[in-house]
Amino acid sequence: MRFNKLDLNLLVALDMLLKERSITRAAERLNLSPSAVSNALSRLREYFDDELLVQIGRRMEVTPRALNLHDAVRDVLLRIDTTITAQPAFEPRESDRVFRLFTSDYTQFVWGPSLLALAEKEGFTGQFEFLPQVSDPQRELERGEVDLVIIPANFMSDENPCEVLYEEHFVCVLSPDSALASQELDQARYLAARHIVMLPPGRHAEPFEGWFMRQVGVTRDVAVRTYSFTVLPALVAGTELIATVHARLAERLTSLSHPLVIRPCPFQIHPMRQTMQWHRYRDQDPGVQWLRRLASKATVHMDAGRRPAV
Repeated sequence: MRFNKLDLNLLVALDMLLKERSITRAAERLNLSPSAVSNALSRLREYFDDELLVQIGRRMEVTPRALNLHDAVRDVLLRIDTTITAQPAFEPRESDRVFRLFTSDYTQFVWGPSLLALAEKEGFTGQFEFLPQVSDPQRELERGEVDLVIIPANFMSDENPCEVLYEEHFVCVLSPDSALASQELDQARYLAARHIVMLPPGRHAEPFEGWFMRQVGVTRDVAVRTYSFTVLPALVAGTELIATVHARLAERLTSLSHPLVIRPCPFQIHPMRQTMQWHRYRDQDPGVQWLRRLASKATVHMDAGRRPAV
């Protein structure tokens, strides 16, 4: 198929080449020989009158023209995928589809098991792939690299549809043998204590509670930074440190016999609205519609029998 003398199949090769920046890796992903991909690159260079990818040392770097083309090419391919090649119906018991979700380890820990249990109950034969939020999730969503992004509402984009899954509150966790655990945790003691905080790797965004505290002017004395929400409570064991964490995470860990003391946060942190977002082009995709319904059901399943600790 051609458009303005361009073989549209070459756009698939271009998209993969710009993503992998390697002829060999692009060939592997496309199930083609390196020579076939090299030939496609030559034709693309001729059409666009640009090198597109340039060998610099052992790496291939994209040219400014290629960088400008990348998002446009992704957009075209995503439109084709969602309007022409999309199946008219989705049957979970006959699917080989891979659903990719951008989630934090907190979300995987408290919500993920419910999603998987419900998917198994419906006989889903495809796969789920949880991807770490180590890069800009909205950019990956725009490029069609992920089906759902699950993050707090204040980090959502206005460009794509979204839906709130649930609200989350925050609590403080302490080591049971700490001096702080033997007395009321008021604002003065909270501010005087040292803290363990989570900082997402490779991202400029901060966690919701850190973002909120900055908005209200609360500054914590940080002793430890880690890249994982789920290890925060474990790291306070045997210390005088405090971790401010999601309430469901603290409750789940204490139910698993982790030695923790849970205290209300002495500052009123607005509830976090955990939200799912999907690409506007996939709003009518039957598979994504099924996934969204399953995600909403997983929230109800997750909270069945829940007893808040504070």
